[in-house]
Amino acid sequence: MSTELAVVTGAARGLGQAIAADLVTAGLRVVTIDLPGAEPPPSYAFDLAHTEAIAALVDRVRGEHGPIAVLVNNAGIASLRHFNEITVAEWRRVMRVNSEAPFFLAQRVAEHMIADGVQGRIVNISSKNGLMAEAGLAHYNASKAALELTTKSLAAELGPHGITVNAVAPGMIATPIDGDFPLDRAAFERAWEERIPLHGGYGTPQDVAGAVRYLVSDQARYVTGATLVVDGGVLADQMPRLRFMPPYRNSL
Repeated sequence: MSTELAVVTGAARGLGQAIAADLVTAGLRVVTIDLPGAEPPPSYAFDLAHTEAIAALVDRVRGEHGPIAVLVNNAGIASLRHFNEITVAEWRRVMRVNSEAPFFLAQRVAEHMIADGVQGRIVNISSKNGLMAEAGLAHYNASKAALELTTKSLAAELGPHGITVNAVAPGMIATPIDGDFPLDRAAFERAWEERIPLHGGYGTPQDVAGAVRYLVSDQARYVTGATLVVDGGVLADQMPRLRFMPPYRNSL
C-alpha cells in the first residue's frame, strides 16, 4: 500500500497524530481532518458535527488527492458529567462527532472505494467504553457502543466489495482527551494504574497506532467486523483481585 491514500480524522494531537505519523512511516500518503484552528493545521479544517456536509468533504478529498484506500475515524470528544447534568445539546454533539460522523464518512468513502475498484480498509477508533460502561460518561459510552455495532454492520455490507471494517478499542492511553475532566487527577491516575493488569500502566498513542497499522495492512486482509482491544488487559479482569491475594509461591 506504499502509494495509497489514507484519511485520518482528529489528527492534530493524541491518538490521531500518532496514527497519521505511523501511516506515513508505513509509506502511505496521509491527509488529515480536524477542527478549524487545530494545531498543527490539518489538511482539511472541518467540524465533524456538521454531518450533513460530510459527503461533500469526502468528494473534495477524493477529487483533490485521488482514490482513498484507508479511512481512520479517530476524531472523538468527551466530557465528564453526572447523568442529570448532560444537556440535550451536549448529548447530540457527542453522538454526532463520535458515532454519526464516522458512519457518514465511511458511507461516502466506501462509495468512492467501490466506484474506484479499491479494496480498502476502514478503521474506527472506538473505546473500552463501547464495551463496558463508566460512570460520568453516559453520552460517551453510548456513542462508542453505537460505533461498535456500526463497525460490524458496515463490515457485513462492505465485505462483498473486499472492503474491511474494523475497530480499535483503546483503554487508558496517555492522551489529552480527558485532560480537563473535573476530578482528582493524581488519585484517579493512581487508581487506574493499579487497575491495569499489564505492567507499565497507561498505554501510549503508539500502542494504538500499531494496532491500526496492522488492521490496514495486507496481513489483516481476512479480518473484518472485529474489535482489537488495546487496554493492557483491563476488560479481561472484572475485579483487580490479584493485589489482595497472597504473594505467588515459587513452584520451581
